[in-house]
Amino acid sequence: MYNIKLLNKIAACGTSMFSDDKYNVGENVENPDAIMVRSAAMHDMEFGGELLAIARAGAGVNNIPIDRCSEKGIVVFNTPGANANAVKELAVAALLLASRKIVDGIAWAQSLAGSEDVAKAVEKGKSAFVGPELAGKSLGIIGLGAIGAQLANVATHLGMKVYGYDPYITVDAAWTLSKSVNRAKTLAAIYENCDYISVHVPSTPETKGMINETSISCMKDGVRIINLARADLVNAEAVKKALADGKMASYVTDFPNEEVIGVPGIITIPHLGASTPESEDNCAVMAANELIDYLESGNIKNSVNFPEAVIPHTGDVRLCIFHKNVPSMVAQISTILSDSKINIENMINCSKKDNAYTLIEINGELPTEALDKISALENIIRVRVIK
Repeated sequence: MYNIKLLNKIAACGTSMFSDDKYNVGENVENPDAIMVRSAAMHDMEFGGELLAIARAGAGVNNIPIDRCSEKGIVVFNTPGANANAVKELAVAALLLASRKIVDGIAWAQSLAGSEDVAKAVEKGKSAFVGPELAGKSLGIIGLGAIGAQLANVATHLGMKVYGYDPYITVDAAWTLSKSVNRAKTLAAIYENCDYISVHVPSTPETKGMINETSISCMKDGVRIINLARADLVNAEAVKKALADGKMASYVTDFPNEEVIGVPGIITIPHLGASTPESEDNCAVMAANELIDYLESGNIKNSVNFPEAVIPHTGDVRLCIFHKNVPSMVAQISTILSDSKINIENMINCSKKDNAYTLIEINGELPTEALDKISALENIIRVRVIK
């Protein structure tokens, strides 16, 4: 029986994926084998030795101590693409909000409550909220993952000229892009050519603060920037200065904080990117399936700290071996199994930066002595046996 602890409310369509005969699921579960989480902060949590995996029902994993999990051989999953449609739709709304002064106009219209001849006042005052149409304008999208690619395709149908920049674009993502999307080979091409810029990249040491005073200075006058990805991708002080100087026309962010709230020209959305029932359902189901496949078969898919490794589970025993990505590890493991007269029926070895994962399928029994020898090898992080 596997214990699954819920740190947040997870959609029932996801938790119902766990069969009652194999899983104990709930918020009060102790000594969990796996954790499902949405937004709860986990950096100060203590992890028991039995914890095998954490599944984030969402894309970002900033609330999870990834390095500490990697050191303990705890697989951290996320659900890329599960909330992509929800965020894409909000991004389309953000394009319109950035253009048409809709928020300011609505607030002004509400202020007319109780006035005489509201219709006349509206006709007289509406010119203060004039904004440009999207059609015919250029949109630069930084990051062409599930969200960025969908936004790119929609924007072409809105009549925009779309440029996409992503040096790490996957083959699958590239196949989803409309032929009308123009490839930008550099960020400079986005900055110099686009009336609107929408950022869709994760927060990393390389991307933090990428929208700053220097990058803004390279952009077109009157540029409009949308950030529904992560707050720290954009330097708030640089944005406020650009708005005050007239360099930037507007900034739409899904991450309100003390620096940006109430600033003229900045539209703050209360982190609604994935806040749809459909998105929450998709994330919950995807996270549950990831945990089930890993706990029962050792297969890893959509992990942020260990490589993808999937093979059919047809043998008697599976060895799940987490180790450092160093030479000769597979040879050492294979030698121990060979010396124990164990034939490897199937195997996959993959790496992700400093971490590697070897999944081995064997028939028959696995001698305790062989398991102990593998566990004692230098650079082994964790060894797990599934029968």
